[in-house]
Amino acid sequence: MRDLAYLKLLAKEYPSLKAASSEIINLIAICGLPKGTEYFFSDLHGEYEAFIYLLRSASGIIREKIRATYGYIIPEEEQMELANLIYYPDRNLNKIIQQGRGTEDWQRITVNRLVQICKEVSSKYTRSKVRKKMPREFGYVIDELLHVDYNDENKRVYYEEIIRSIIDTGIADKFIVALCELIQNLAIDSLHIIGDIFDRGPRADIIMNELMHFHDVDIQWGNHDISWMGAATGNPACVCNVLRIAISYNSFDVLEDGYGINLRPLSMFASKVYRDDPCSQFTPKILDENIYDAVDPGLAAKMHKAIAVIQFKVEGQIIKRHPGYKMDDRILLEAVDYSRGVVTIEGTEYPMLDTMFPTIDPKHPLRLTKEEDELLHTLIMSFRHSGLLHKHIRFLYTNGALYQCHNGNLLYHGCIPMRPDGSFEGMICNGEELTGRALMDYIGEQIHKAYFLSEDDPEKNGARDFMWYLWCGAKSPVFGKDKMTTFEHYFVADKATHRERLNPYYNLSQQEDVCDRILQEFGLYGEGSHIINGHVPVKIKDGEMPVKANGKLFVIDGGLSKAYQKYTGIAGYTLIYNSHHLALAEHKPFNPEQENTPRVAIVEKMKNRIMVSDTDKGKELMAQIEDLKELSAAYRRGDIKEQAD
Repeated sequence: MRDLAYLKLLAKEYPSLKAASSEIINLIAICGLPKGTEYFFSDLHGEYEAFIYLLRSASGIIREKIRATYGYIIPEEEQMELANLIYYPDRNLNKIIQQGRGTEDWQRITVNRLVQICKEVSSKYTRSKVRKKMPREFGYVIDELLHVDYNDENKRVYYEEIIRSIIDTGIADKFIVALCELIQNLAIDSLHIIGDIFDRGPRADIIMNELMHFHDVDIQWGNHDISWMGAATGNPACVCNVLRIAISYNSFDVLEDGYGINLRPLSMFASKVYRDDPCSQFTPKILDENIYDAVDPGLAAKMHKAIAVIQFKVEGQIIKRHPGYKMDDRILLEAVDYSRGVVTIEGTEYPMLDTMFPTIDPKHPLRLTKEEDELLHTLIMSFRHSGLLHKHIRFLYTNGALYQCHNGNLLYHGCIPMRPDGSFEGMICNGEELTGRALMDYIGEQIHKAYFLSEDDPEKNGARDFMWYLWCGAKSPVFGKDKMTTFEHYFVADKATHRERLNPYYNLSQQEDVCDRILQEFGLYGEGSHIINGHVPVKIKDGEMPVKANGKLFVIDGGLSKAYQKYTGIAGYTLIYNSHHLALAEHKPFNPEQENTPRVAIVEKMKNRIMVSDTDKGKELMAQIEDLKELSAAYRRGDIKEQAD
C-alpha cells in the first residue's frame, strides 16, 4: 500500500471515491489512444522564417491532410490557398479581404473546410485534450462543430445555424484565425529540438520566442547553444565568440534589436584601433540583410577583427588556467613570429595572411590592452544585463539537457565521444575517469553550475571556463572534433591547416552494433530504439543519407541554415514519429514567394500501431492509475475520509 501521507495529499486533488474512479477511467481511456505525433528538428541556426513555416505547416503534414480530405473535391490552387491560410492566417486573411474575396460565401466555405481539417488532426486526442487547446472565447462553438452527427438531420441544421450565426455576428474572420491556430496546435503533439538554435542565421531570438509559446518542447543543447549559455554566465571567451560569429554573418539585428547588446563601444574601439587596416580577412558573409541595424561592411570587418583578436587572447588565458584541457597547441598567438609574419602550427611554419596586430605585445601576446580590457568588461556586462537573453537562457535550462531518452529513442546533438577501437572516450573529472552516460551526466551538472552557482562559490569559475571547453574541446560531446581551426581560417592560406578531424564516433556510429552499444549504455534496448542527432550536415548532393546503421541512427542536420545549403543541396530535415511510422520530411531552401512544402517519405513502419500505453507518458499514466487505485481502496476501507462533492 502507498504511504498513507502521500495518499492524503493525493486526496486533496481527488476528494472522493467518485472523483478517483472517474480519473482512473479517464487515464485508462487515454492509454488506449494512439500516441501523439512527435517532431524532431536540428540545427536551426537562427533561420526563423524557415523554422516558423515548418512549425506552422507541420513540415508538410497539414498539406497532406488537406490533400487527403479535399484532393478529389477542390482544385490544387484552392488546396494551396487553404494551406497557406492555416500557416499564416492573419496575413493571408487580410490579403483575401483586400482582394475583395472575403465574402460571406467564402467565409462559410472556409469555416466548413477548416472544421474538416481540424477533425482530421484532432482525431487521435481525447475531447478533453482538444478542448484545452481551444481558444476560450470559441471553445464551446468549436467543440460543437467538431462533433456534429451528420446522420442526424436536426444536428445538421444545428451545425448550419452555428456557422450562419458566426457570419451574421461579424466574428467569422476571428473564428477562421482561431481554427487555423488550433489546427497548427493539434498537428504537432510534442517538439524536440536537437541542438543549435543559435548563430549563423539572422534571428535566433525570434525562434526562442516561438519555442517558449509552444505547448510541449524539449531541447538537447548544441555547441552553439552552449556558447550563448556560456556568454550569459559572463564567460569572456564565449562572449567574444558569439559576437564574432554574429558579426561574421552580418547578424547585427539579433544582437542589438533582439537582445539589446550595446555594440557601440566595440564599433568605436575598432574604428580607432584598426582605422588604417582594411581587415580584408574579416569581411562578413552577408547571407541576410539587417532590417534594424545595418552596419557598413568596412566597419563590420574592423569590429570582426577586433573581437577575434580579443577572443584569441582570452582563450589562451583559459587554456593556461586549465592544463588538464591539453590544448596548449591551440595558443597560436604565442606561436607567431611577429617580426617575420609567420606562425608555426604542428611544427610547420606558415606565412600569415594578416600581420597587422596593433594591440598585441609580442612578448606578452595574451595580455589585453587597457582599452581591450575595458571594452570586454563593458560587453560582458551587456550580456549579463540583457533581460530577454536571460529569459531565453533560463528556458534553455528548464526545457533542455545534454541528452534525453524519450519513447525508446536517444536524443543528443553531437556525439558520445569514442576511441578508434569503439570504446567510450574518457575524461578525467575530479580525479576520476568518466565515460559514456556518466560523462554526459557530469557535463550536464557542470553546465548548470556555470549559470546557477553564486559568484562567490569556488566552483563557479571552473564551471564557467568549462562552458568554453564544451564549445571547442576535443572531448566535448557537443563539438566532436579534435580542434577548432578558427585561427587558421583567418590567418593561414594552406587549407590543410583548416582541417578538423571528427571524433571516431562519426564513423563507428554507422555500424548497427555500435549504435546498439550506445543505446544500451543509456538503458535503451530493443529493435524500436534509435539514436537521433544532428551537428554534422548530411551532404545529400554527395550521396550521403540521413538514415544510417541499418535504421538505428538518424542524422537530421541537412542544412536549414543558408550557410550550409551549398554543401548539402537541401535545407534540412524534420523527423516525424507518429503512431504508424517514422517519416523524414526533406526541406526545400525557404523562399517566401514560392511553395515550400517538404517532401515526406516514410522510412520505418511500426509493426503494431503505437498507443499511448506504449510510451513514456503511458508509463507515467499507469503509475498514476495504480496510485488512484490505492486511494480508492483507502476510501473504501475508511482509512481516508471522503469529502462532500
